Amino acid sequence: MAAGAKARRAAQSRWVEVAGRAGLVAKGGIYLVIGLLAIQIPLGLGGQAADRQGALRSLAREPYGKATILALAVGFAGYALWRLVQAALDRDHEGTGAKGIAKRLVHFAKAVLYGASSVAAFALLAGASDGGSNERQDTAQVLALPLGRWLVAAAGAGFFAAGLYNAYRSVTGKFRDHLRENELGKTARGWAIAVGVVGHAARGVVFALIGAFLLKAAAQFDAKEAVGLDGALLKVAEQPYGPLLLGLVAAGLVAYALYCGVQARYRDV
Repeated sequence: MAAGAKARRAAQSRWVEVAGRAGLVAKGGIYLVIGLLAIQIPLGLGGQAADRQGALRSLAREPYGKATILALAVGFAGYALWRLVQAALDRDHEGTGAKGIAKRLVHFAKAVLYGASSVAAFALLAGASDGGSNERQDTAQVLALPLGRWLVAAAGAGFFAAGLYNAYRSVTGKFRDHLRENELGKTARGWAIAVGVVGHAARGVVFALIGAFLLKAAAQFDAKEAVGLDGALLKVAEQPYGPLLLGLVAAGLVAYALYCGVQARYRDV
């Protein structure tokens, strides 16, 4: 009983809130870098289609890059901690019903993802890694496992569902549920809603593409079909009116980065 009470107090700790808000800033920061790198392509300014690791490598070449990566690494760790507490200690009081368990599993998946991003950032700083990963190589390794095709298909379905969910949140405005909009002025609230709508729509496009190509890789048993965030952006660029579409998606990712900044200040964490 005492252990349970301590766990509940720990779940509601101010430090968990601080970690979550720092994590949202870091999340926004990495999406900002990804969006700004991608938006330079259709503008003829160079740039690149990058995932989180690619964005970190790009930052490493800049003045104050190591300090920025260190801040992002700490922020990613904070985000992972916040999501882990949500999952394990039910900080948001989701409960143990089917819906609550599903939400907590999503929180856990986010904790794993951002925990891995934090490790990759620290490894890049230490010179133990170039911060990169290869989606095709990783997919090939999974496909080689027993039931590997089904694991890749499950990952693809998860990304595709995440894409649809982001699109749903964009259309319905459900992303506003945890925002303390009463603390925002009328003009600021309008801008916050606008970047939330655009940002979630852009994430919906990118995640759905990643999921679709993972599902194709599983169906064809061909790891070459797998793409990550960078690959999804390049797929957008290959479409008719590709440069325009890529510019819109990249601008949407920048909008999502701004929305993360709004969340860091005004979200219930």
